[in-house]
Amino acid sequence: MAQCGLTPTKRDCASSRQSRLLAVPEFQSAYLIHGEDHGRVAERRGNLAALAEAEAGAGGIEQFDAANSDPAAIAGALNTMTFSVGRRFLIVSGCERWREADVKEHLVGALAAMPEETTIAFFASEDGRQQAPGSLHDAVKALGGTIASEAVLKHKDLPAWAIAQATALSLTLDGAGAQALIAQVGDRQQRILRELEKLALEYGTGAKIGVEEVGYSAANSSELLVWGLVDAIIARDQRTAVATYLRLRDQNEDASRLAVAIVRRVRDVLTIAERLENGISESQAADGFPGGSYAAKRRLAEARKADPQQLREATELLAALELRSRGGSALDVDTESLRVIEQIAA
Repeated sequence: MAQCGLTPTKRDCASSRQSRLLAVPEFQSAYLIHGEDHGRVAERRGNLAALAEAEAGAGGIEQFDAANSDPAAIAGALNTMTFSVGRRFLIVSGCERWREADVKEHLVGALAAMPEETTIAFFASEDGRQQAPGSLHDAVKALGGTIASEAVLKHKDLPAWAIAQATALSLTLDGAGAQALIAQVGDRQQRILRELEKLALEYGTGAKIGVEEVGYSAANSSELLVWGLVDAIIARDQRTAVATYLRLRDQNEDASRLAVAIVRRVRDVLTIAERLENGISESQAADGFPGGSYAAKRRLAEARKADPQQLREATELLAALELRSRGGSALDVDTESLRVIEQIAA
């Protein structure tokens, strides 16, 4: 019996295609998938749900969200008898919200006494403030379960990673093309991979991909929309700024992360605008910014038409917004963001 974990791959299952098709997943008692690569965490959750449904049918899967299911509720679910036949699956999302003390008090004992033929999988989409509790790690380890971290690559490592992913798709992506792709679609690895897959479909096996192909073909993602939002703010186009922000939110972009991204973009443009204001040449003004020459040219174009004083006032308001987006306001993040955008783009 092949042990495939949550995502059956060539490494996890037998090497031959026939063996992979015939292999039956051997599910462990517990899994903890965590990390800052939220797209990958969600993908692995979907993979497990699909495998579990194939194994036990829809009736054998119970899904919980930690936003409304605390450790005590999950412990109660584990102790509840069911009439399903075969393996039972519990999939729990959002465990980064749990408190250490609650996991220790309510869940650790329930996991240790978990019935046989039960698989429980915990998923935590982490960031700097919210992490899966250490006691949850320990409890999964005690069951002999699998713990996997889905980390986000550092920005400097993304071009090499993108080139490697392109090679796996039978594309030749050059360094400038990789930087352009990252500047255009952002730092999320899942989004970069999706764009590479689209490029592979459009240009075919063996194609060489550079800046021109990326600029022509890559989708207008949230990263481009953030630039559009900054464009509108700098141009004091309030209507476009508000509409662009709402479009980003309609794409399910996280409001807090979006606030941070807007602050970063405006600060970058301000830095270049101040360098130009101080007499530094255009060829040197954009030096030192991440994303390579492609991104630097975009920022330089914004800075040329910017009013440095307006950007200074905007960065002060946006800095306050960033703090409020981290829980420093009684209002929701969208309300705060729209108020600030309307004010600085007026």
